[in-house]
Amino acid sequence: MVYKAIRHVQRIQIRLISQQVRLDFGAAAPLFAGLVRRYINSHFGNRPESKFIAIIGDAELDEGVVWEAVADPATKGLGNTLWIVDFNRQSLDRVIPGVRIVQWRAQFEAAGWHVAECKYGSRLKAVLNTPGSEEFIRWFDDIANEQYQSLFSQTPELARERFLEGAPEGVRQFSQQYSDEEFFRIITDLGGHDLDALLETFAECESFSDRPSVVFAYTIKGFGLPIAGDPRNHSAQISADHIEKLREKLGISVSEEWESFALNTPEGELCSARSTLLKRPPARRGLSLEIPESTTTNISPRLSTQEHFGRALSALSRNESIRPFLVTTAPDVATSTNLGGFINRVGVYQPTSLRRWNDDPVLKWAEGPTGQHIELGISEMNLFMLLGQLGLSWDHSGQTLIPIGTVYDPFVLRGLDAFIYSVYSGARFIVTGTPSGITLAPEGGAHQSTITPSVGMELPGVVLCEPAYSQALDWLFCDSLRSIIAPEENEDCAFYFRLTTRQIDQEPFTHALNRIGETQLRDQVLHGGYRLVESETPADVVLVGIGAVMPEVLKASDQLRSNGIAAHVIDITAPGRLYHVWHKSPHQLPTHFAELFETSTPIISIHDGASHAMSWLGSALGVRQISLGVDEFGQSGSINDLYEIHGLSVSAIVDAAEKLVTATKK
Repeated sequence: MVYKAIRHVQRIQIRLISQQVRLDFGAAAPLFAGLVRRYINSHFGNRPESKFIAIIGDAELDEGVVWEAVADPATKGLGNTLWIVDFNRQSLDRVIPGVRIVQWRAQFEAAGWHVAECKYGSRLKAVLNTPGSEEFIRWFDDIANEQYQSLFSQTPELARERFLEGAPEGVRQFSQQYSDEEFFRIITDLGGHDLDALLETFAECESFSDRPSVVFAYTIKGFGLPIAGDPRNHSAQISADHIEKLREKLGISVSEEWESFALNTPEGELCSARSTLLKRPPARRGLSLEIPESTTTNISPRLSTQEHFGRALSALSRNESIRPFLVTTAPDVATSTNLGGFINRVGVYQPTSLRRWNDDPVLKWAEGPTGQHIELGISEMNLFMLLGQLGLSWDHSGQTLIPIGTVYDPFVLRGLDAFIYSVYSGARFIVTGTPSGITLAPEGGAHQSTITPSVGMELPGVVLCEPAYSQALDWLFCDSLRSIIAPEENEDCAFYFRLTTRQIDQEPFTHALNRIGETQLRDQVLHGGYRLVESETPADVVLVGIGAVMPEVLKASDQLRSNGIAAHVIDITAPGRLYHVWHKSPHQLPTHFAELFETSTPIISIHDGASHAMSWLGSALGVRQISLGVDEFGQSGSINDLYEIHGLSVSAIVDAAEKLVTATKK
């Protein structure tokens, strides 16, 4: 039978089987990997024919992640994807009271999938052709799941009676032509345990190359063991006696248990040939590109970080050595997160060219195979699943890409599970959460984010960047691109930029640039922070600002100076990088910390995010600290009004600093 299975694989010429398995994401990841392969084939030429296969349990179909992925228009028509559902109709806690195959079939078919059921094994199929079997098959299909699963723990005689309990008389009469043992083998002969039935079903799916396929393979959990069909078998331990009886049933001795086929047998020769064919050369990670230190994009006197991000990306797309590898994606927020300029230049990806019906001169969404933006429906989970697979394209499809995604920052949390999964898998990508904080105050509280800085800082492999000024963003963005394409030189996987739509005056950064010098300032920005304002006298307090609140921090510094209190102002550009460097050596202050802070001076941290996100600074430096931030749900109003409410106003910063200085002197 194994020989037959291998022959079948040879016939349908599948060269790559993927993907990693985890509850719900083990299904979605291969689907998006199939989408990435289609994209790469369109842009870089066809790769070897591959199949992206997920083997999942039916309980995973309860997860919303699965249906978000299935329903997204971007995953339509992926004939290179196959899901095999282990349809055992049993969950972690129980045997499922009812079977939802009709509902699930309808949902898959509505999304354009081919659906196949592998329900009957060879013995059951033979019964289908037996005269008078119609009533028996109808009962077999309709029997309650709990009743059916209980058959497997019974003797053949008792199993017959339990199967017939409640059945029409015609079913009982039909069963009389078989002995107890024969009847037991028939009613427990499910397609998911029958290799012939599975191969036939897989061959059927191969004929549908224009859409994904899903196979519902009917099985029994614990099949062949005494725990088969037991409601508690998920956590049951298989004993040595169970294994020994299984060996006896299969005719395998202990010494032969792990033996491969002898090379001089047909099975051995075929396995060897397929092993050679399926072996892939080592995948090459990274790209040999020259990424500039800066995009040299024009910086307006007043500018938001979100707007500069869009300009910088458009500038990079003009570099013909970099442009082919850039790919962006967004869950229906591309234009409102400043991807519009890039999309107008490179177009939206579609497998086939679509006519453009709208002549809007601002929004030029040409859709076709050469497009480099993949537009998703409103699903942040799909965003991070796709970013993850784009970031693993070097492994799955032999081509490194530079994936960049945008999302409204508060909704990073909607996709957090997939974000974690993608980073855990080693995917390399850039995501911008924008706009962030409470700077969208006029739009309402629902579009405000507070705890996302902690997420960005605490996720292993993720670097949170939240620059206030455009040039700092530009340097960090280019540096993140270098990390993406040179994985051997950088351990960071994902870069999370927290940006805003609040326009701020760029002149303070220019002053710092003139004072420090470009080379040194850039180095400090990339390390996580720099002194935006340096007091002429020893500082009484250090104001640590992050992102959009920098104008308030600078005004507070001026007011404190007029009140006789000297203050340094530090602009934290990459809090994640500072945190990770400190966390790796908490007993020895990193060099950059010593250069940035005065280790005996108290600090006030000011952040348009939860106050605790930067509260670790005091511990790192061994000084008093007051952390100011947004620790309540936001209201709708002007930025100034909300900063006043949440203690981020100039007066609040000054008051906190004066109290801290007084307490320190005591």
